[in-house]
Amino acid sequence: MSEEELLFTALAELSTRKIAETIGANGLEENKVPAIKGGKIAKNARLELEEKTIQKIVSKENFLPNVSTKKLK
Repeated sequence: MSEEELLFTALAELSTRKIAETIGANGLEENKVPAIKGGKIAKNARLELEEKTIQKIVSKENFLPNVSTKKLK
């Protein structure tokens, strides 16, 4: 994950939390609306930046190193 991806993820999480706090959402069902709205805020910001810079933000990089997994018998 690139630095830009981390920033837009943080923006989505912060926006979602602030919206949920503002409307007093509790529980999964009530938090669905803030989650969608928070995600849209980050998406619109990402698209605008991509448009201005003519560069994609989302990469195929993986923040975590590849770890081989062992299959259980």
